[in-house]
Amino acid sequence: MVAKLTGDNFEKEVVKSGTPVIIDFYADWCGPCRMMGPVFEEVSKDYAGKLKFVKLNTEENPKVSDMFGVQGIPCLIIVSKGKEAGRIVGYSPKEMLKQKIDDMLAKIK
Repeated sequence: MVAKLTGDNFEKEVVKSGTPVIIDFYADWCGPCRMMGPVFEEVSKDYAGKLKFVKLNTEENPKVSDMFGVQGIPCLIIVSKGKEAGRIVGYSPKEMLKQKIDDMLAKIK
């Protein structure tokens, strides 16, 4: 399941998370973001209990986007123990996305 992230729940959902978190920075008007949404949702099922999946609308939450220096979307950032552990910019098909996530998670452990 993918949770909606806002500036209000950022601390609880990301900083204090017991598991690594992957944040999908997106905007409703962004074509590649709309393509990534279903892939992100589908991939989230494969990582249940290992990686928390959240989405953040950059238009509604610019402070969080600025905090991470997000300049292009879609942008997926993995956060572990409150710090950025890796990022994926642009659209990726399912298998490629899973490979990139696996590579980043391997470096965290």
